[in-house]
Amino acid sequence: MKKLKTYTKDSIKSITPREFVRLRPGVYAGSVEYSTQLLNEVFSNSLDEHISGRGNTINVTVDTEHNFYSIEDNGQGFPINVIREDGETVLQAAFDVMNTSGKYEDNEESSYQNSLGLNGIGLKLVNFLSKSLEVISTDGNKTEKITFKDGIFKKRTVEDKPFKSGSGTVVSWTPDKQFFQDPNVNLTDLRRLFTEIAGLCPNLTISLDQPGKEREVFHCENGLNELVDEKVGKNKEVLDKRFNFHAENKDGMFDICLTYTSDYSDTIIPYVNYGLTESGIHINTVKSLLTKQFNKYALDTGIIKKESDEFGSSELSEGLFIIFNLKSKNVKYDSQTKTRIVDLDRSLIRQVINNDFPLWLQSNPKEAKMILDRAILARKAKEAAQKAKDGIRNAKNTGKKFISLPTKLVDAWNKDRKECELYIVEGDSAANGLIAKRDGKTQAVFPIRGKILSCRKATMDKIYANQEISNIVKAIGLDINKTDGKLIYDPKKLRYGKIVLAADADSDGFNIRSLLINMFWWLCPEIVTNGHLYIAEPPLFRITTKKNEYIYCKDSKALEDYKKKHKKESFLVNRNKGLGEQSPDELAYCLLRTNTRNIIQLEVKSEKDTEDLLECFFGNNVEIRRDYLLNKRCC
Repeated sequence: MKKLKTYTKDSIKSITPREFVRLRPGVYAGSVEYSTQLLNEVFSNSLDEHISGRGNTINVTVDTEHNFYSIEDNGQGFPINVIREDGETVLQAAFDVMNTSGKYEDNEESSYQNSLGLNGIGLKLVNFLSKSLEVISTDGNKTEKITFKDGIFKKRTVEDKPFKSGSGTVVSWTPDKQFFQDPNVNLTDLRRLFTEIAGLCPNLTISLDQPGKEREVFHCENGLNELVDEKVGKNKEVLDKRFNFHAENKDGMFDICLTYTSDYSDTIIPYVNYGLTESGIHINTVKSLLTKQFNKYALDTGIIKKESDEFGSSELSEGLFIIFNLKSKNVKYDSQTKTRIVDLDRSLIRQVINNDFPLWLQSNPKEAKMILDRAILARKAKEAAQKAKDGIRNAKNTGKKFISLPTKLVDAWNKDRKECELYIVEGDSAANGLIAKRDGKTQAVFPIRGKILSCRKATMDKIYANQEISNIVKAIGLDINKTDGKLIYDPKKLRYGKIVLAADADSDGFNIRSLLINMFWWLCPEIVTNGHLYIAEPPLFRITTKKNEYIYCKDSKALEDYKKKHKKESFLVNRNKGLGEQSPDELAYCLLRTNTRNIIQLEVKSEKDTEDLLECFFGNNVEIRRDYLLNKRCC
């Protein structure tokens, strides 16, 4: 065993803040997959200028090819050429002396009571992790320019004139590649940030410039309402009137916009001092107070009869969509990335939800009833999911292998379930043909009759009451989440590596396959996104040659191509109207044998687009579906 070095006084070292940041960049920057946090830090400073009432534009330049970034604002600028006791100017110290900030004061005269920047770390972080950085600032009269290299001061110049009209600051930097997996920023995250900040700040305009591309402008004149319009998308909102409220006092401000959508999950986008957060007591407070007020309204109006019938937060969360921004002083975060709130003043949240939200419920009984009706359905779904889960668990507990499997399932016997394939096939005749010619080791067959229930139009209790859906769930083997009734994706429990949907090659067959895809996407989208779902494409035509050989053409185009290629030959053409009309040998050739079958794996390029398309086809909004069918567009 290698002898370790003895721990002595020489082992204890002191390093400068710059050296520490460069040694452990993740301590302050969080994820170092991209350099996005550096841009966020500079942007936050410019945003603080707007929040404090100075400046209404922020111009961002992103040049990923040359790894160059710049942010310009029209805020008040830094104090120009003001020398500190340590010999540095205020501007230089803001970028290279850790814990230096103009935002520590806690009094009513402070310009930055609700600032996102609190710790005096952000700009130093950007400087210390950059190959080069330049900052130019003007107070409207004089200009100071400072350059840094590898986080170390290099040069300062001062001029007795502004470098631009009015006051403001420009910070330009090149992230050091050694500290990041990718020194570029994540543009998707950036656009989302700018979109949301524009919604929170209706008087602010943010521009994004990239070389060779048209300028992108982010501005939401109608504030949170406009932001909710964009986030929710077309035709998914189920309320006619939103709860949209603004409250403020000398200590802060609370803006909230609440609505409900046709989704089954909830979405909460929580900002604190205009910074996006992920978790904390502010989110828990909003949800718990809303639950309390919904239940009070339900009891007062007789929708529920007693306190024991009160709804849980999860039942009221189905489809809930909220964006809020809380301005609060002395917010306590768990780290420099400021995504988790440890403590803050929640008095404005309590005031709005305990006083103003009940008035909205009373003034909008139609919306209130719709929300609570959904909660009742969610409760029934939860109970149905629990019954289904208990049924599967009880069957498994009998100790007999596969005892819970449906009787119609003709299963495969291979122990390596990743190698097994489940054919969900339309009709008993086709199923019998597949069963006769399948490889019993790896290929299982489950017949269904006609069109399956549309999951988007049914409640959870009706879904699990549907025998075929319930049997498919049992055959798949995944556990059921008793909270929302969805399947919990676990590749170790999934009993088939491939699930093949086999239906007739006509419009009815297409509809059946589409309903099955909709069912799997609704129950467990990971089955689709992880490549387990396939579509069998049986041929529409069978050609019989003079030698009595069969040639299969999957569609009319393939048939026409064959005719052109063999126009001098004589042959017979038969149309295969359905799987049930094909012989077992034909089914084996077209659907079962790996070297001749035609099955297509479903691929998901965009989960949002997939969801929108299925909502268009199978959702409750008839108008958007009619628009798609007539104009071939959807969303």
